[in-house]
Amino acid sequence: MVSGPFQVRRVYDPAHPDDGSRVLVDRLWPRGVSKERASVDAWLKDIAPSDELRHWYHEDRSRLEEFTQRYLRELADSDHAPAVDRLLALSAAGSVTVVTAVKDVERSHVPVLLTHLERRSEG
Repeated sequence: MVSGPFQVRRVYDPAHPDDGSRVLVDRLWPRGVSKERASVDAWLKDIAPSDELRHWYHEDRSRLEEFTQRYLRELADSDHAPAVDRLLALSAAGSVTVVTAVKDVERSHVPVLLTHLERRSEG
């Protein structure tokens, strides 16, 4: 999956030479994956949804629209700002691959994060 200057890969898939900076964007370290195998340059766990929001969404995946709105509000708050700024700075310096362990990337926090990053980089 490619979105603007960002690529998306699952942490369980091998790294590619064109990945650029690989940044893990999950709050929890992926189960069963060593740091060497993950091959990430940074782990921005503070950019992921809060534990409360993550648990709320996992209880009922039909809440995607509400999850999206809540996560966008979280991304705009001061707790997430340093991680968002760091990811934007990395993308300004070169290719960035957002790495995640989620199975269904399309219905996860990743597309919401990418939308937020695109809006921030435009404005």
